[in-house]
Amino acid sequence: MSDYRSGDRSDPLLATLAEFRFELRRFLHFSECVAAEAGLHPQQHQLLLQVAGAPGNAAVTIAYAAERLGLKHNSTVELVDRSEREGLLTRTADSSDKRRAILELTAKGRRLLNRLASDHAQELKIRAPRLIEALESVRSHGSIATGLATR
Repeated sequence: MSDYRSGDRSDPLLATLAEFRFELRRFLHFSECVAAEAGLHPQQHQLLLQVAGAPGNAAVTIAYAAERLGLKHNSTVELVDRSEREGLLTRTADSSDKRRAILELTAKGRRLLNRLASDHAQELKIRAPRLIEALESVRSHGSIATGLATR
């Protein structure tokens, strides 16, 4: 049995995954902090980003947002309610299906999101080399992971 306390950390795949997760988490932490500084809950920021960044042909509904955010429908409704109360987005009945609501950013929501997008773009310029390096390292270990999975 390996004694990891003795410094035997020889699994390159685990080390690679740990490094990728670390770099990804550093960026996510940054994102959460700047959203909070702007007065947004991090999930509100993500909601605004998904509404604004949806493909032109996508109906941005609560179901769409829930899927993109990885949240349950009722949690997304609460998030939309809060964002609507704060004047960040609007919800209007879908003309083709009155049971659905279409979400759109308000001018206030767009201004806030644009400011956050600028901050995120600057941070990604700084972090991109480390994120790319970590991702490339994970990709190069893909054959190792496949071999482990078949054992």
